[in-house]
Amino acid sequence: MKISVQITRGIEPLFGTRDENIRVLESGLSVHTSLLNDSLEIEGDEPNVIRAASILEDYVALVKEGQSFTNGDLNSYLRVVTEDPEVTLRSLVHSGRQRNFGKKTLAPKTVNQRRYVEAIERHDLVFGVGPAGTGKTYLAVAMAVSALVNKRVSRIVLTRPAVEAGERLGFLPGNLQEKVDPYLRPLYDALYDMLESEKVEKLLERAVIEVAPIAFMRGRTLNDSFIIFDEAQNSTAEQMKMLLTRQGFNSKMVVTGDLTQVDLPSGKRSGLTDATDVLRGVEGISFVYFDERDVVRHPLVQRIVKAYERYQEGRQLALKLSDPAGEMAAPSPESLPAGAAAHEIPLN
Repeated sequence: MKISVQITRGIEPLFGTRDENIRVLESGLSVHTSLLNDSLEIEGDEPNVIRAASILEDYVALVKEGQSFTNGDLNSYLRVVTEDPEVTLRSLVHSGRQRNFGKKTLAPKTVNQRRYVEAIERHDLVFGVGPAGTGKTYLAVAMAVSALVNKRVSRIVLTRPAVEAGERLGFLPGNLQEKVDPYLRPLYDALYDMLESEKVEKLLERAVIEVAPIAFMRGRTLNDSFIIFDEAQNSTAEQMKMLLTRQGFNSKMVVTGDLTQVDLPSGKRSGLTDATDVLRGVEGISFVYFDERDVVRHPLVQRIVKAYERYQEGRQLALKLSDPAGEMAAPSPESLPAGAAAHEIPLN
C-alpha cells in the first residue's frame, strides 16, 4: 500500500541529521518513505502505512500551529509513537504543555518514561529501576515540583544513601550539611533546572524543600509530602524498609535506582533488590523498568549501557560453563531467594 502526505513546511527537522528521524519512523513501523516535490510517499503493509501517515499528519498540523521541534525531541517523540500504538504525536507533544514543571515544560521522550510519569500520577508509591541517563531522577523531581507548585503537597523531601561510589573521600570540611551535600548534588542540579535559583534557596531555607541523606529520615512521619528516594540500590534492606514506612497521609513516594551500579560492601544485599522481590504484586505499588532505549543523554551512553549488559551476560554465561554445578563458590546473599532475605529485616 502507498499513501502520500503533503508536507510544505518543517521537512528538515522531520528528516533530522543524516535522516535519523525519518529512519526511526521507517524502522519502527517497517515502512519505506520517498520524498517527492512537496509530499512524502509511504509504502508498506496497510496498517503500518496508515499509522505512519497519521503520525506525519499530526506533525504537519503541529508545525502549522507554530510548534517547533528540536532534532533530539522529535527523535524521542517518534520512538514513543512508533512503539506505542495508543499514543498520538499530538497528545504526546501536548502532554508536556499540560504539566507545570516550574520553569520547564517537559513531555516523556520514551514509552517507559510515559509509563513512569503516568504511574507517578496514579500511584502513591512508584519504583523506577534502570540504567543511568533514563530520566528516572529528573522526571521524579519534575513531578515533585509540579505537585508543589500546584499545591497538591506542602513540601518535597529528597533523600539518598551517603555511600562512596568506589572513591575514598576522606575527611570533608564544613558543617554537617556541607559534608553530605556532595552526595546529594544531582538532586540539587535537577531542582535548579526546574526552578529559579533564588526560589530554590528560599524553599530550602524554609524547609519546604528538604535534601538530606537517608539517615535523617529515621523516626519521622512524612505527611503531605512528595518524597524521592534516589540511588536506592545503595541502601540496605533495613534502610529501604525504614524509609518506605516513613510515608504519611497525602504523600507520594518515588524510589529510583540502577541495580547494575551497587556500591555497597561485598556481601550486603541491596535494599532495592530486596524491595523488588518483597513488594512485587502489592496493591497500590507500581514498578517501572527502563532499559538502554530510554537513555536520553549522548547517543554514546545508549551504546555504553548496552555494551556493559552484553559483557555482564557473557561473564555470567562463562561462569556457568566453567562451574555448572555451582561448587566453586558459596552462595552470596544476592543469590538467595527473596524469602530467605526478607525474614532478616527487623520489624522496628
